[in-house]
Amino acid sequence: MPRSSPLRAWWAQRSPAAGAAVIATGIVSVGLHLAGYEVLSRIALAVACAAWLGLAADFVVRLLRQREKEVAETATPGALTAVAATTVLGTRFSALDWQPLAEALLALAAVLWPGLIITVVRHWRRRMPGAVFLGCVATQGLAMLGATLAAAEQAAWLARTAMVLFWLGLVLYCVALACFDLRQVAGGAGDHWVAGGALALSALAGSEIVAADSPALYLWNDDNDGVLRFMTAAVFVLGLAWYAVLLVAEFARPRLRYDARRWATVYPMGMTAAAALSVSSALDVPWLERLGEVLLWIAVAAWLAVTAGMIATARAAVTSAAAPQDVRSTAPR
Repeated sequence: MPRSSPLRAWWAQRSPAAGAAVIATGIVSVGLHLAGYEVLSRIALAVACAAWLGLAADFVVRLLRQREKEVAETATPGALTAVAATTVLGTRFSALDWQPLAEALLALAAVLWPGLIITVVRHWRRRMPGAVFLGCVATQGLAMLGATLAAAEQAAWLARTAMVLFWLGLVLYCVALACFDLRQVAGGAGDHWVAGGALALSALAGSEIVAADSPALYLWNDDNDGVLRFMTAAVFVLGLAWYAVLLVAEFARPRLRYDARRWATVYPMGMTAAAALSVSSALDVPWLERLGEVLLWIAVAAWLAVTAGMIATARAAVTSAAAPQDVRSTAPR
């Protein structure tokens, strides 16, 4: 019976939350676009698309070959990274004015979201890791992409749907916070950063909804607009506070060893940067643009560090898996 290659064996060990790498790369692309670094943004987008396609193809193959195992994995919070990754890519494609592709990704995410969110939320319990906030992340991702397309296509119904999802995402965040194990802040392996990243994405979604309004659409009155602006600013400030707390915890208790869950550290960093840049424009707060650019380069540095860790880990795993075969081939006969 032929043995699987070491690389394929390493790939098979990926977790359901592998989509976090796509989210991280995609949101870095969005942030680079908002900051005006278009060439770098498109390079990051190409990497994110390649990873998304690879994971999507792998999911289909595994679903056909190991249906029961793959269906069971959809009950884990990490499964929601598929929805979030799809919406982040859709948002970036919309910024490129590739609206049909962005609409297709919105439709795909909208089809995946209900079944996954219901399945995952039913398994929530006390003292969960930061992945519990992925319910909020997936929901706010839909709100963000919906609002972005509403502005591009002048579709009022999409903006109003995005508004509903925005508030639902905040409700899911509050429920997730009650389930979150706060001890993860000091000892988590990386996904504890989603506690702050979910709020940053909420602020990003809120700013996109604010920006979607126009005299032609007239989505809501001044009171509703005021409430939306206040909540967008409030969740952004709370997201920044989480960022500060989590960063201090990282310095207080360094966790430098690579873990795949570190991708769930990178994308909250990227989301906070992108949120600062987007909120700066939507709410007319110029100084946030400078803060957003500083946070963006921190996120890029984190992305590079985690990518290096992933490559080193993959290389070590492949070398280790291939070693026994090499030993046999060089043994005396």
